[in-house]
Amino acid sequence: MKKDIEIPEVKDVHVAVVQEKHLEYKTLDWNAYIINNSDEDLETVLIVARGYSDTKITPVMRHTIAKLPGRSYAKIEFLQEKVLALNNEFKITYFIGNQMFDKSYLFRKNTINEKALQTVPLMQLKGILVK
Repeated sequence: MKKDIEIPEVKDVHVAVVQEKHLEYKTLDWNAYIINNSDEDLETVLIVARGYSDTKITPVMRHTIAKLPGRSYAKIEFLQEKVLALNNEFKITYFIGNQMFDKSYLFRKNTINEKALQTVPLMQLKGILVK
């Protein structure tokens, strides 16, 4: 039964959107990353990403990472400039051992911008972090 499933609180796993220089095209791109700031390895990481507003919605993007080691990060996807004006949501589910964890991370519309940049843990790059 659903009521019997316990999903513990997610700690030390974050999503960040980082502005990075694209070496080939010489552009500044926004890329979303998952950050595992814990000592535990994350297994079977499932990520569902979407952008939305009252009048627009993007196609749902699904990503899988087999294993994300402790104290590491992985790129989720590139974000086009047009979707920064939308709410961008990342639903992340993963396992540590036999325990399932699940959390949604939301970047509200227009919050991904150069004025909001801060240093992102582990990456030592400037970006916007949702905990």
